[in-house]
Amino acid sequence: MAMIERTESSAHDSRGANENKFLSFCLGKEQYGVEILRVREIIGLLAITPLPQTPAYVKGVMNLRGRIIPVIDLRQRFGLPSTEATKETCIIVLEASEQDGTQTVMGAIVDSVREVQDIPRSAIEGAPEFGCDIPLRYILGMGKVKDKVIVLLEIGEVIGLRERAQIAGAIKETAAAERRAA
Repeated sequence: MAMIERTESSAHDSRGANENKFLSFCLGKEQYGVEILRVREIIGLLAITPLPQTPAYVKGVMNLRGRIIPVIDLRQRFGLPSTEATKETCIIVLEASEQDGTQTVMGAIVDSVREVQDIPRSAIEGAPEFGCDIPLRYILGMGKVKDKVIVLLEIGEVIGLRERAQIAGAIKETAAAERRAA
């Protein structure tokens, strides 16, 4: 098997080729999008272990090929009504960058995934200042695609630093409790 080495220039080339691409997904009838460079993978619903003392939108953690990652329900995070999972309900595994350069990997439960959209920067406007249930810091912009608008999310803001620290603490407490019980 040939090994592919990712050099600095190939990483830059990949970023350039995918810079205007967004994965679109639905929560109810609304379409949202995240930068494709933030998406690690899309998977079906897996077993999720609940965590104590976390916000209601934090469903818990899942074991993804030996790595424990937190899982959030975007419907609950945005204050939308709950619905039953369907065959289209899935988890988008996302990577958010911290200001110090560290990466946080998390899963986000969505109703369905649509497609990868190419949205040029010229077709992205700032978030409106009125009538928005989602805090404006969550919104990267409003992408105009044909006759529809896609709310483009700043995924690092959807789960803020405080929430990530709270989730990390709950994961450590749960792991310590499991070790003591074993």
